[in-house]
Amino acid sequence: MAVSKRSAAKKTTGMDKILPKSINKPYLGIVFDLPLDRVFSYRADAKGEAQIGKRVMAPFGRSEKLGYVIEEYDGPPPDIEEQKLKAVRRVVDTQPFFDERNISLSAWLSRYYLCSRGEALAAMLPAGKRTNASFSLPGGGEDIAEKPLVLSDEQRKALDAITVQGERLSLPAAPQMTQPPLSGAPSSIPLPPMFYLYGITGSGKTEVFLRAAEYMINKGRSVIYLVPEIALTLQTAEAIGRRFGHIAATLHSGMSHSMRLTEWMRIRRGEVRIVAGPRSAVFAPVRDLGLIIIDEEHDGSYKSGNTPRYHARQVAMRRCSAEGASLVMGSATPSAEAWKLMQENGITRLNLTRRLSGGSPPEIKIVSLENTDGCLTKELKNEIWETARMGRQTILFLNRRGFAYFYHCRACGFELVCKNCSVSLTWHKGRNRAICHYCGYQAAPPQACPQCGSLEAGYSGFGTEMIEEEVRRTFPELRVLRADADSTQKKGSLEETLLRFKQGEIDLLLGTQMVAKGLNFPGVRLVGVVLADTGLHVPDFRAAERTFSLVVQVAGRSGRYFPDGKVIVQTLRPQDPAITRACALDIEGFFKAELKQRDMLGFPPFSRLIRFTIRSTDNGRADKAVKRLAAIAAPLLPRDADMLGPAECPIGLIANNYRFQIILRGKTMGSLHASAAEILNRYGTGKDARVYLEVDVDPVSLM
Repeated sequence: MAVSKRSAAKKTTGMDKILPKSINKPYLGIVFDLPLDRVFSYRADAKGEAQIGKRVMAPFGRSEKLGYVIEEYDGPPPDIEEQKLKAVRRVVDTQPFFDERNISLSAWLSRYYLCSRGEALAAMLPAGKRTNASFSLPGGGEDIAEKPLVLSDEQRKALDAITVQGERLSLPAAPQMTQPPLSGAPSSIPLPPMFYLYGITGSGKTEVFLRAAEYMINKGRSVIYLVPEIALTLQTAEAIGRRFGHIAATLHSGMSHSMRLTEWMRIRRGEVRIVAGPRSAVFAPVRDLGLIIIDEEHDGSYKSGNTPRYHARQVAMRRCSAEGASLVMGSATPSAEAWKLMQENGITRLNLTRRLSGGSPPEIKIVSLENTDGCLTKELKNEIWETARMGRQTILFLNRRGFAYFYHCRACGFELVCKNCSVSLTWHKGRNRAICHYCGYQAAPPQACPQCGSLEAGYSGFGTEMIEEEVRRTFPELRVLRADADSTQKKGSLEETLLRFKQGEIDLLLGTQMVAKGLNFPGVRLVGVVLADTGLHVPDFRAAERTFSLVVQVAGRSGRYFPDGKVIVQTLRPQDPAITRACALDIEGFFKAELKQRDMLGFPPFSRLIRFTIRSTDNGRADKAVKRLAAIAAPLLPRDADMLGPAECPIGLIANNYRFQIILRGKTMGSLHASAAEILNRYGTGKDARVYLEVDVDPVSLM
């Protein structure tokens, strides 16, 4: 069939893939950010401005709600009388806010993560909220090209594999997504070219990522660069801004709604070719997607904690498959799932084995905290003194904020817990308040046991506030700063703290997870892990993996530019394999043992999980609902699947909600997913309106 030159030219622009094909039909299909998996029919607005891709205000019950137009019809649906159809009240957008790719991706999100289409679209769109962290790319409207570094042989080989091999393996874009890949395995849309940049901390992964992005942009394609946290986005955005100038943008929840909306529309118009940001940036509406980068792939923050509980890695795989792009991941500590895929050649592994800035892997020493007076051992104190004497810097890491976290009476055994949650209240000495880190409840710390009046009661355990107090008392001449969620609440304070530390204005930086990963500080000689085993006490099959990754990652902040880096790892469990292997930097040994244990126990990556969590303010209703759900689920399970529970969640009460869970476990996701969908369908008939059901496909935490 002959194609005119004009038609061919239009096709090559890609605009037909971007703009919705709408002729403003009189009837609309609209979805809402509600747990109702259906499309609602409406009449168009009087001016006829509503069309696919726009947001509208529409009557819903007795109220008016924001909806998303995803369909248009010439006539009313056959099962609804025209006079009963309500009309759209107001059209929010002058231009379509999302396109056919967004709509198709939302359909996949809805099917895979068992949520409604409206909930899926709401998660994708830039509904930014105001928080206490915000920043912009340096160099705003200028073309600033940072001079690239000379690549090592390992970096060059990795880059060649990503660009040459990736381009050869890339699939033609498939914008019409028909079936969801239910397991991250072959489906109706084949898997994209996938590469894993596996290298020790400081081995130059970021430069390879940036060169691969540069290659794609020079080819006229776009790039999404994901990082796990806003703290890391600061550093990555700076590097990307210097390298790419005005064609770069960031998207993250710390931006104001208007700022995020402005960036979203710049991206949609094609003014941006590389987008950096945490999890939600995976939905950025870039044109001609060529590459998605997932830095620190192992990090749990890539998994959403709200409906839909998507994983950015899975969404990235889907987008790359559908749009003919490549996926590149990287970490010094891959996830167990990625490690297994690399072992089976499901992902091409690219190794980086040495540090490039004059540094070398640090000397790591395990020190027992038994019989230690205070929070810091003699060995750690001595190394802090020595580091200060050399004019170098120290990072102290503890993944627990507050002053102390456990109140106990030795006379009667009373424990101070939140009145709304089944967790201890953490004492924040600076505010003199006992605070729940789950619901925010606060109370004055008791002067005596509230139960028996004994004075043999008090707080134990230590958090970052207590460490800061001991450090300042022990090293009064050092410039000390704390970086945690409490001390960085002021807008821009985290950025300022990290900048001051990088410039050498701070001798000792004490912090939680936000200073543990990915950050690059040339002056750091010493890293002290104050208590390595905080996460080992958690009843979750990923506890050892998280502890191992965190210790290796925080150790990687030391000795990046000099060969004399030191790490002191304090622990109450010095013989625990997760800690001993992390301190030996024995990644191969850890995963060999961990995967063997996971295989024996039947946990991921050797199985797939779908978690149902029932919650209600009424304990009896929640218990009754979870038993009903279990009774529905039992006969619907596939032959290769089983059910764990029903049981109370490890944290049984949060924000006055009683919590119970059922976990479906199967060898493959396909049949398990189909069963879960049918279970939800049957459970929805006659469900208790005062009971809420949360669905988590591929959960990363079972708490």
